[in-house]
Amino acid sequence: MYPLSSARVKAGESVLVHGASGGVGLAACQIARAYGLKVLGTAGTEEGQNIVLQNGAHEVFNHREPNYIEKIKKSVGEKGIDVIIEMLANVNLSNDLNLLSYGGRVIVVGSRGPIEINPRDTMAKESSIIGVALYSSTKEEFRQFAAALQAGMEIGWLKPVIGSQYSLEKVAQAHKNIIHNSGTSGKMILLLE
Repeated sequence: MYPLSSARVKAGESVLVHGASGGVGLAACQIARAYGLKVLGTAGTEEGQNIVLQNGAHEVFNHREPNYIEKIKKSVGEKGIDVIIEMLANVNLSNDLNLLSYGGRVIVVGSRGPIEINPRDTMAKESSIIGVALYSSTKEEFRQFAAALQAGMEIGWLKPVIGSQYSLEKVAQAHKNIIHNSGTSGKMILLLE
């Protein structure tokens, strides 16, 4: 909800969700589809790709294939992508800027380090890079997001996908897995039993 509202999306626009098979990515796909966007996603496993397609994406691409960027370009054509939800900006941001449409926006949700980009890639298309952090939201924004998400779950267009589950005693292992695993499916859950 939050990344899409930061992007000021409009029905009919296209969105690419990088790392779409994780909990945040799947929610972004579901919400984007409900908002009337053309949804593209990336995932690194066949299982992840299937989950992404089952949760709102019109198309999915394997980000482990060396030519996946070319496949995305071929799919979207000359216009490019209006919004990119970026989970790993330190790997993808430079490519993202080349995939954007005129006035396109990259919403940085996650990054694990620095990256070098060419600012000229933002100039010709008058594109934007917008970083988001949920903790920066006001109480009113939190209430608005919560109300929209609650309504989505009640109506049925938002369905959380549960991934790995860990007991509280295994929280250190869960942390290691989320940092070091290169693919995920669904939202990681800690069980408080």
